[in-house]
Amino acid sequence: MDKGDTALYAFRKYGDTVIRAAYAVCGSYHEAEDITQEVFLKLHSSGQSFSGDDHLKAWLLRAAINRAKNYKKSFRVSRTDFADEEAENVFAAEDSHEAKAIQEAIKRLPERYSSVIFLYYYEGYNAREIGEILGISENTASSRLTRGRKKLKAELEKEGYHE
Repeated sequence: MDKGDTALYAFRKYGDTVIRAAYAVCGSYHEAEDITQEVFLKLHSSGQSFSGDDHLKAWLLRAAINRAKNYKKSFRVSRTDFADEEAENVFAAEDSHEAKAIQEAIKRLPERYSSVIFLYYYEGYNAREIGEILGISENTASSRLTRGRKKLKAELEKEGYHE
């Protein structure tokens, strides 16, 4: 499969996953779209080869998360306070009020926690795999997941949600 076919195949198979990952980190649907486009353009222009679909998916997620982190650190974001007014719900499968509240609470978490929670709960990765994707140890991924859950629980309890 040539690199053009790889990028098209990857986009068709993992495009929604990549945009959800970018959105989970940056919190802006429009920026997540841009990040997704950048990731697939990078894949298309790189000579990267992959050992399988899992390797390809991990590469795409890591690239999207890293670009979303860079976006959040950018001067424009750090110096402005704007709402993503036209944002669509990229987690369309979950329409309940509670699911939306959880998604909003996840977006408000620090990135190091929101990314591991997204990868664990929405993408089904375990701590070892999350560590590999994010370039951290399995123990660090596990610790961040535990701390992120505690912060998420506290955030939801502030909003009136209880177990």
